[in-house]
This record gives sequence, structure tokens and C-alpha cells, in this order.
Amino acid sequence: MEKTEGEILQERLFNNKKSGWNKIFEEEKREVFKFADDYMFYLNQSKTEKEIVSNSKEILLKNDFKDLREVQELKAGDRVFWVNRDRSIYIAVIGSDKLENGLKMVGAHGDSPRIDLKQNPLYEQNEVGLLKTHYYGGIKKYQWVTTPLSLHGTVVKTNGERVSISIGEEEKDPVFYITDLPPHLSHSGQDSRKLSEGIEGEELNIVAGTIPFDDEKVSERIKLNILKILNDKYGIKEVDFTSSELEFVPAYKAKSVGFDESLIGGYGQDDKVCCYTSLRAILEVQNPSKTAICILTDKEEIGFCGVTGMESKSFERFIVELLEKNGEIAPGIMEKVYENSEAISADVDAGFDPTFSSYYDPINACRLGHGVCICKYTGSKGKSAASEAPAEYVAEIRGIFDENKVSYCSSELGKVDKGGGGTIAVTFANRGINTIDIGVPVLSMHSPYELTSKFDVYNAYKAYKAFLQQ
Repeated sequence: MEKTEGEILQERLFNNKKSGWNKIFEEEKREVFKFADDYMFYLNQSKTEKEIVSNSKEILLKNDFKDLREVQELKAGDRVFWVNRDRSIYIAVIGSDKLENGLKMVGAHGDSPRIDLKQNPLYEQNEVGLLKTHYYGGIKKYQWVTTPLSLHGTVVKTNGERVSISIGEEEKDPVFYITDLPPHLSHSGQDSRKLSEGIEGEELNIVAGTIPFDDEKVSERIKLNILKILNDKYGIKEVDFTSSELEFVPAYKAKSVGFDESLIGGYGQDDKVCCYTSLRAILEVQNPSKTAICILTDKEEIGFCGVTGMESKSFERFIVELLEKNGEIAPGIMEKVYENSEAISADVDAGFDPTFSSYYDPINACRLGHGVCICKYTGSKGKSAASEAPAEYVAEIRGIFDENKVSYCSSELGKVDKGGGGTIAVTFANRGINTIDIGVPVLSMHSPYELTSKFDVYNAYKAYKAFLQQ
């Protein structure tokens, strides 16, 4: 039947939003699922920011990237990386154009909400060995109790020796646990708390053991037995906790979700999904005109701060290193580089959740299976503390994605006055760099097990590659 004038006009003028699964053929679907398998493997090996850097570095070396510190001069086509204190990494493919004419940058963050150990964590109470913790990032504390946890991190001794610890990931490993009250006991107190206070920060104590050391003449025998186990296996003493970075993360493995296996469930997808997709993208960038940069940074979840966060001058040091080895040092050149550069803040957004639909503006929410989310501005309420991309830059990004058949939708994080958040976009923008947030929609963000769509993950890779290759 011939279409009416109204139908033709509607088709031409409306922004018709359809699931991307309706638009792909079987061959591309196989590519999507293969890419998801590779991503889940990476996710299972990279649960902390240090593991993100370590595993990414290994991938880079296998793909002919070199440590920038070991390179004397740079030329077009060179592929280099620069590691900042094992917690963030900057990656570059040198373009044919001068650096002062601008860079193309995609920046993601490898840190995720978690449970950190305090510096004096171990104690014994009522015949149970416990570890005191301090949570990291924005979590719903009640989600982290009665959940199997694995321990990852490093202990550094005063002689400089570094001891790496990973317990809970292997099949035969023990896991760790935070207790909760049974409903038989909680009705008279805990149940009356607000949801956000159902579990308090000082109640996030890790169960560490219950067997006492076999010597009744000593005190705190359970604590002593735990310390003996740690000393026998790792050579550490209680005081060594003072110079440690030990993190508890969910012991779950990333897996496909749903009868159709279209989704990915896993810990830390905020923002490790953007780390992996941007890393894969820069691996495939060839002979760009502008130098392509991929940044996997740290400390985003607590405000981009510290020596390994994007507020750090370490990022500038990396750019200076590129300029020096490309023979481009001159007064005011850093400002020229920034003025002529463009960046994507590769971070996730809250996907529309039909179970909690009242918290979203359905017209302006990103949906699973629709591709990457373009978020023009972040912030909260009246766009407070926002980084807002100029309309001209948004149009440029749309053009790149349309040309490269990247599926995307525009989004906003929740209803006005109800939602909001911040990303490293502000750190780019504050340097004078055109910036926009583009990432993957996530359900149950910041929970121990987040949900993404395989279609969206694959399109994030396509989006970042198309942008960097320009």
C-alpha cells in the first residue's frame, strides 16, 4: 500500500527510536557477541584500577605499543603509552599533523565503587575475626552485605617490597562476607531505618575467620591465627596494613544474562566497559591525521582527585613528553594543544529501567539496545557543576557517528531535580577542550552486579574508533 503524505513526512522528520537489534544482520550479530565474550574475559581479569592498567599494558605490548619513557623521538604512526603510578595509563597513536594543532582524546576511568580496608583493619570480637572497612565511591551500602567478596590489592613493606594479593577469584579460593541481621531480629530496629541507612558505614565489617591459634596463654587468638596465615603466605605483619591498598570487590564472574543472552552482567562496568571499548578502539587506529589519545584514569568515583586522577598534573606531564619527543616545545604551546583538541568523556549513563520508570524522563532516557548515549551535559538540578558541550560540537559528533553507522541516542541522567552526576568531562572542559560525554547505558549502576547490552557495548567500540580515526 502506498504511503500517505503524513506517513512520508513523519518518517522524514521524526527522530524514530528503535532497538538496534532490529537493524543488524546475522553476521554483525555474531561480531557483537564475539566482542562481548572478549570484553567479559577482560572484565573478569580486571576488577581494580591497577588490574585495568596492568592488563591493558600487556595488551598494548602485544600490539606493538612501546613505553613512551623508552622512546627518544616520535614520528607519525608511532604507538606509545605512559603509565602513571600503576593506576592510570595514557595511550597515543601519533598523527601526521602537529600536536599543537590538536589531539583527539577518549578518556575513561578504571576505578569503580568498592569496599576498602582501613589502615588498622583487623580485630577480634566475640570469637569472630573481623576487618574494618571504608567504602569507596557512591554505593547503596545494603547491596554489599551477604555478598561473596574477593580481596585484591597490594601491600608495600618499608624495604620497598611489594606483595600482590588476590583471594576469592579462583574456584578453590575462600571468599569474604559482610553479615546482615535476619528478618526475625531486624523488625524492632533496623527495619525502621531509611533505606539509605539500612546498613551504616561502620557496619560494613568483613568476616575474616573464627579459628583460634592453638595457645591458650595468648590473647586475641583468632586475630593471631589470621596474622600467622598472612605471614606464612605473604610475609606480612599487622603493621604492614598501614602501607597497603586492599580492596574488596564482588567475587561474581561477568556472564551473559537473559534467555537470549543479549545482556552482560558484571561488577565494575561503570566504567570498565568504556575502558575496554576505548582500548580496543585505539588498537585499531591507523595513520590518523590528529594524534589519537586513549586515557584510562583513576579516582573518578571520588572526584577525579589525587596524583592518578584527571585533575592531576600528571596528564600534562604526558602531553609535555609527547611534545618534547615530537620536537614541538615552544612558549604557550600547551594552551594551543588544548584549544585545538577534542575529547570524549567515555562514561556510562543510567539506562531506562522499566521497573522504576517514574525516576526517568522516558523521552530523554537512554535505553538498552539503542547504542551509545550522547549526554550533552552532566551536573544536577540546574545543570550545577555541569560540563555542557557546544551545539556545534554535538553536531560534529553526530556527523561522525552517522557516517560510520554508529547507533546512538541522546540522554539525560534522570528527571530534573531528581537525578544527575559528574564525569571527567569537566576536567577536559576546564583545560579549554571541547568535550562531550558518550558511553554505554547501564542498569543498576554502582551495584555489585551491573547490566549492559551487548549491542551497546559493541557500538561504544565503533563510536570511539570512528572518533579517534578522524
